[in-house]
Amino acid sequence: MGSVKRASSKNPAISGLLEKHQQDLEKLTLTSQPFKTFRLFVVAVFLYVKKSISYLFANGGLFMLFSTILVAFAALLVTVDGPHIKHLEELSEYVRFGLWWVFLGVASSIGLGSGLHTFVLYLGPHIALFTIKAMTCGRVDLKRAIYDTIQLKRSPSWLDKPCHEFGSPVFSSGVPLSSILPQVQIEAVLWGLGTALGELPPYFISRAASLSGGKMEELETCSDDDSGFIGKRVNHIKGWLLSHSQYLNFFTILILASVPNPLFDLAGIMCGQFEKPFWEFFLATLIGKAIIKTHIQTVFIICVCNNQLLDWVENELIYILSFVPGLASALPGLTAKLHLMKEKYLVASPPVTSDINVKKWDLSFASVWNGVVWLMLLNFFCQIVTATAQRYLKKQQQQELDALTNKSSPVSKKSN
Repeated sequence: MGSVKRASSKNPAISGLLEKHQQDLEKLTLTSQPFKTFRLFVVAVFLYVKKSISYLFANGGLFMLFSTILVAFAALLVTVDGPHIKHLEELSEYVRFGLWWVFLGVASSIGLGSGLHTFVLYLGPHIALFTIKAMTCGRVDLKRAIYDTIQLKRSPSWLDKPCHEFGSPVFSSGVPLSSILPQVQIEAVLWGLGTALGELPPYFISRAASLSGGKMEELETCSDDDSGFIGKRVNHIKGWLLSHSQYLNFFTILILASVPNPLFDLAGIMCGQFEKPFWEFFLATLIGKAIIKTHIQTVFIICVCNNQLLDWVENELIYILSFVPGLASALPGLTAKLHLMKEKYLVASPPVTSDINVKKWDLSFASVWNGVVWLMLLNFFCQIVTATAQRYLKKQQQQELDALTNKSSPVSKKSN
């Protein structure tokens, strides 16, 4: 790319072509050019699948043979009736459960910061709902199985079940954190595993660029004049990380992965650019995201939804605010209203009897929430389509530039 830029300063044709290419890239979006963008996306995906299949057939003969035998054996087990069907259904539930939470983790971290924030959409609400239900019912054995969690088009069985169906409360003075955490720990760790896997594409892409002598655009800092306040801060962080790249090792990657860090993609790109060993990067990311970070987030959600912690925070706030002039007399009425709101959301609603007519078009919180989730999924899909199409177009433009540069090079040599 650097040779192209040097050639463009000498050749006005290349300079004009670079300008045209940049304009074409900026225009290539689903909103401005939907048909062309989607067509390039389909072509790019088709070529990638074709290349992957060709690679597997050329280099993965043993893997293909093992996969074929495994698929044939699984198909035989599914088609033949017998007592094993019940165990297969149970196994499929566990596989679906694991793939669902790993997929949500991948969707959350993939895409260089443009991923779907599935912790806020799924894992966080799941932990909060389970904690509130456990506190309301006074027990934690609410799930009928490990996979009894929020999944696609499926709600957990314990969510709408009244507390008397679980039995009498086991904990009378509040459910401790140590009892709630194991009940939501597996899905949290699986989600963290997915986030660690989602950090691998930037690493591999940057490593491939480094081996080919290139450099990813994300490592290039823009001028402060062309960026706003947030852009300036991001550029300063990028510059600081690049200047301290010699300290990028297992422990620094572990620390960066263990805390909520929107710029961790940059750390992955730097590890690939400076050719850090794969297992050093992946193990540090896996431990940081799947073990440390997920447990910090899970414990925080449990504590926020725990009545004991809420009561402690409330008492501390009342004590502090009582010293503020004018608030001491209004605090009793304010706390009474807060208690009414807390009881409204923490106490399970009574079951609806069959003789009550429920409105067909009820604009509930669940329907609004589902609408928001689908809009975010649609936005995430549009970002993937646009980015894939732009990457494919950029590759075509690079080939066109290389051909024009090679064509103009002999002419310039002859003129010299």
